[in-house]
Amino acid sequence: MIEEHLCTIDFHVEGGLLALGQSPFGEQRVGYISGGTFEGPKLSGIVLPGGGNWSRAGRLASGEAVGTFDARAVLQTHDGARIYMTYAGRSVVPDDVRAEFGDPDKAGRVDPARYYLRIAPVFETASPEYDWLNGILAIGKGERTDLGARQHLYAVR
Repeated sequence: MIEEHLCTIDFHVEGGLLALGQSPFGEQRVGYISGGTFEGPKLSGIVLPGGGNWSRAGRLASGEAVGTFDARAVLQTHDGARIYMTYAGRSVVPDDVRAEFGDPDKAGRVDPARYYLRIAPVFETASPEYDWLNGILAIGKGERTDLGARQHLYAVR
């Protein structure tokens, strides 16, 4: 498997997560993507407002917090192309790290080596310039930031 760096994307999540509560299917949450940017050797531009992440939270047998991602975003490249990005993913966050995420002075400064945040994006675009995105699966290694989340995206070939 060859991984090729596509870009680093910063998602801004305005208003934090909206907790919908514990249902029979888990603790459902929604995060609104209010914007952001992406920059890299293959892609650069802005994240358009209006996307979101519908996540679920639970606990592993070890007691660590675990979460799922079900997200959609629209990217606009520096040359005006629009790319629809969807992704699923997982997070595993120890309780001490979750507590630091809740502290405004530490939230975006927690060492990402202390938690697990991974996504598997796919893309859809009508742009001939970026048509190659329609045929790839990417992986993302993420971290929390003061404004939301940062993902380092790589094409899997």
